Amino acid sequence: MATIVLYPSPGMGHLISMVELGKLITKHHPSFSIIVLTLIPSFNTGTTAAYVRHVSATFPAITFHHLPDIPLDPLLFPSMEAIIFELIRRSNPNVDRAFQTISSSSNITAFVIDFFCTTVMPVADNYNVPVYYFFTSGACCLAHFLYLPTIHKTTTKSFKDMNTLVHTPGLPPIHSSDMVVPLLDRTSTDYSDFLEVCEHFPKSAGIIVNTFESLEPKAIRAITEGVCVPDRPTPPIYCVGPLLKEIAKGLEMSGVRFLWVVRSPPSNKKEDRFLPPPEPDLDVLLPEGFLERTKDRGLVVKKWAPQVAVLNHKSVGGFVTHCGWNSILEAVCAGVPMVAWPLYAEQKFNKAVLTTDMKLALPMTESEGGMVTAMEVEKRVRQLMEGDEGKVVREVAMARKEEAEMALSDGGSSHAALSKLVASW
Repeated sequence: MATIVLYPSPGMGHLISMVELGKLITKHHPSFSIIVLTLIPSFNTGTTAAYVRHVSATFPAITFHHLPDIPLDPLLFPSMEAIIFELIRRSNPNVDRAFQTISSSSNITAFVIDFFCTTVMPVADNYNVPVYYFFTSGACCLAHFLYLPTIHKTTTKSFKDMNTLVHTPGLPPIHSSDMVVPLLDRTSTDYSDFLEVCEHFPKSAGIIVNTFESLEPKAIRAITEGVCVPDRPTPPIYCVGPLLKEIAKGLEMSGVRFLWVVRSPPSNKKEDRFLPPPEPDLDVLLPEGFLERTKDRGLVVKKWAPQVAVLNHKSVGGFVTHCGWNSILEAVCAGVPMVAWPLYAEQKFNKAVLTTDMKLALPMTESEGGMVTAMEVEKRVRQLMEGDEGKVVREVAMARKEEAEMALSDGGSSHAALSKLVASW
């Protein structure tokens, strides 16, 4: 049987996204089997055991091959990104052994890796197996990453020091301070690692993107026409998505009904950054009397809520989002307009695209020092729920919802892209 090997980087979110891709492949093309390589480090990245057992029991075409843990002291690295890149590098011999085992009984026709797994490409090359990237952010972010080596050659400044608009083919101008966080300082190891990945994208057999064509047409066109990689051919991209998965005062003053998921703030201690956060103390985190005053129109949930189910509930009229790509897609599929409030990683970049190009969200504006005031929260929530600005965003959101449904339907653009991808195997 033809086998597709999937290799996500450590972490529950990466694993779930890759497994969802595997489910999509086996649903439409059951002749393929899927093997997922899992690397579970000794430090905390989310508990995956129960999830793996569930997938194994309910999707027999998907199996898991566990790679040995690599002893690594996370305190020796400046960031989580640096830790993951190093884990992947040191795991390459184990991936090679996994390939030996799998290829002895199966025909490996493709190897799908995520962003952090670039350094494993030579292993697949040794077995003459084509490597595909699964890019779990949007096409706009991919366009910027593909163009990054060109930007790198044209300046010696870090994005954090530019204070200017950055121009990328297929994207609106985006301020240099809104670039993906690991790219802000070109002297950092994170920047070097990310640049290496961006230089390797064109060397792959193709890039699978969790988006659909009508959501990001300009970026997709720029990529497919080759203008994001001006000095070499661009591999084909396959848009197979969407694959799904001071606030208190502002909410209170806005007068609207709300569901608010509250998590404990991360620890400032470096040694605690991989520990599960404690249950939040709402009496400490929220204004005095807030829960009592809002109990008839609001619900505060600790740690977690079923976001997809919530967004698809008919009573939900808006979504304040941190601008993670999966959350954006979930809101798009539900036809829910957004207020964009990014925090880290590529979220500021996504906010810029979401508000200026896609017109799917209103921006939450930070004051000096990066704080968002209660008045700003009230203003944006009211605009989204009651104002003309919100009406416009709501209409766009409903249109994109219909387009997402069409893309995933038989004969739709995402369905066609998946068929084209499988045909290349």
